[in-house]
This record gives sequence, structure tokens and C-alpha cells, in this order.
Amino acid sequence: MSLTSAELRALLYLLRAAEAPSPALHDYVAVCGVVEAVAHIRSGGAPSAVLAEIVRPDVDIARDLTALDAGTARLVTPQDREWPRDRFDAMAVHGLGVPLALWVRGRSSLAELLGTAVTITGARAATEYGSFVASEFAADLARRGVTVVGGGAYGIEGCAHRGALAGDGATVVVMPCGIDQRFPREHGYLFESVVERGGLVVGEYPVGTVPARRRFYARNRLLAGLASATLLVEAGKRSKTLFTAQVASSLGRPVYGVPGPVTSALSGGVHELLRTGQATIATTAGHIDVPDGSPRPTSGA
Repeated sequence: MSLTSAELRALLYLLRAAEAPSPALHDYVAVCGVVEAVAHIRSGGAPSAVLAEIVRPDVDIARDLTALDAGTARLVTPQDREWPRDRFDAMAVHGLGVPLALWVRGRSSLAELLGTAVTITGARAATEYGSFVASEFAADLARRGVTVVGGGAYGIEGCAHRGALAGDGATVVVMPCGIDQRFPREHGYLFESVVERGGLVVGEYPVGTVPARRRFYARNRLLAGLASATLLVEAGKRSKTLFTAQVASSLGRPVYGVPGPVTSALSGGVHELLRTGQATIATTAGHIDVPDGSPRPTSGA
């Protein structure tokens, strides 16, 4: 179901005016519709919880309309067939803040790619061991038809995306900024390869949005929410990656950890999850319990 021009403009306004996640705004839009919600917000008649989430009331959506018209970005909404409804319904139940919409680069169906998906995440300052393990796990999962989800960062996530491509599978990059941003800059070519090989670059922030600390945490909740399971490879005891594992656990989805040397501080967070039973040990991709999926297309459909 496509949006009317008025609905699209109202949605684009909200995506810029609010800072994701914005659960009160999401629920309000679900009740009264996006056009009416914007009218109430602009008149000051929306509930106080909703108004509190509008942090930029005066925004310009011209850049968004240009990106959509040029085809450099797509907007996937809850009205679209490719909206990953089951994944987001679970996030809503747990109060994790469902996106109003997702910006997407790539032609494949988001829902189809996420039908069988595993998030692989971990340290940016990965060791040679961790980089090798992440690549091998991702390639093996890809050969099973499992989509590899990651945040596109240095270290473990970058290796996971490359491993999925090496396994002739699809991978989804979830950005903490606008999907037009090359972040990190050195991964611009990797992101292009992901899209060219049938994967997607997605995010909940409008084009031009730059990374910020709070946006990494918002992105990490999506890393956990969009996948069937989460695998941690190298994460210290204070790593932000542990937040992703926490969200996955709250959703009732399995969390796996790859053990490292007991002397490695870089694996200390993973070891603590394994020691306390919050994660299950995985030493091969076969230990990750996800349904076997059909092979994913290696080019956009």
C-alpha cells in the first residue's frame, strides 16, 4: 500500500523532527494516522509524551524528497509488504521503540532477507583471531541461506559483512546515521558491494544525518531486533556490543558467544556472558540454531 503525498510529507517531517527511537510518537501515529498526528503536534494538541519527543519542530524535507525522486534511497513503511512486521511486533511488545519507517539502499525485499537472519557483532579493534572467526562464521551462515546482519563498523562487523559476501550470501548493514553517509569512510566500497550483491544498507535516520553517541545505542537495538539470533565475537566488559546482547535476550532470542583466550581483555565481556549463562558457546556456525533458509539472491531483484 503506497502512501499519499500528504502522508509521505507528514512521515518525512516526523522522521526529521523526532530523534529515534520515539515510542510515544510511534504509538500515537498508529492510533490517529500520520497526517493527523502532525497536525496535532504542530498545533500543540498532541499528548505531552509525544510533544516531548519532537526535538526539531522546524525541519526541511526537501533533501528527503530529492533522494526519493532520484532513487538513491527508498522508504520502507509499515504499510509495505517488505516491512519486517514480526520482528518489529516483538520489539513493540518489549517497549524498544519501533521505527516509524526505515530508509533503505538496495532493491531486495527487507522482509525476505530478514526471514532467516543472524546478527554478528563485536569489537572494532578486533584481533586477527576475531576477524578470522567472524569471517568464517559469516561465510558458513551465508552458505546456509542465512542473512548476516551487522553495523558496518570496523573490526568484527566489517569482517562479518565481507565473510557473507565471500559465502555468496546477502548481508544487511544497519547504520547509526543516514544511509547516504560513508561511516566509517573506509567502508564506502564495502557498502556499495553489499548493495550490488543483493544486500541492503538500512537505517532509521534521514539522509544527511551524522552519527552521534545516542544513535549507536539506537542502532544496536535494531541489530538485535532484526535478527533471529545474535553472535558476539570479541567484546570487552564495557563494550557497547553487550547492549545488543541484552536487547536480544529481552526479546527471547538466542545469544551466542565465541570464546577467546582467557587472557584476552577483548573477550572478557563475551566470557562473562558465557559464564553467567546469558549466552551459549559457539565454536562453529553449526552451533547457531536458526532455521535453514533458501539461498538468497546475489543480485538485486
